[in-house]
Amino acid sequence: MAKTITTRYDVAEHLRTPEEMAAYLEACLEEADGDAAFIAKALGDIARAKGMSQVARDTGLSRESLYKALSGERSPCFDTILKVIRALGLQLHAEAAHGNSSTDL
Repeated sequence: MAKTITTRYDVAEHLRTPEEMAAYLEACLEEADGDAAFIAKALGDIARAKGMSQVARDTGLSRESLYKALSGERSPCFDTILKVIRALGLQLHAEAAHGNSSTDL
């Protein structure tokens, strides 16, 4: 019987277009349930797909800082998130959450 060889799945290898990157981030935002580190990790996946060196240049942050901030092990400051989103060519949108009352927040 032949051995099955597996490799580690890396979503960054499958994020090729801005539309795929935006759809991935949108899906992660829906699944995050308030987990900022989860969103940071998703942004890290997209940044790796785009090229971390380029994202670092576009944000004015070092590659090392970006890797740490977007590792999913911490919640980066919102300023960093905004810089990364802009550098990735994405936009952050808000919409009313239907079915939720203001007391649910």
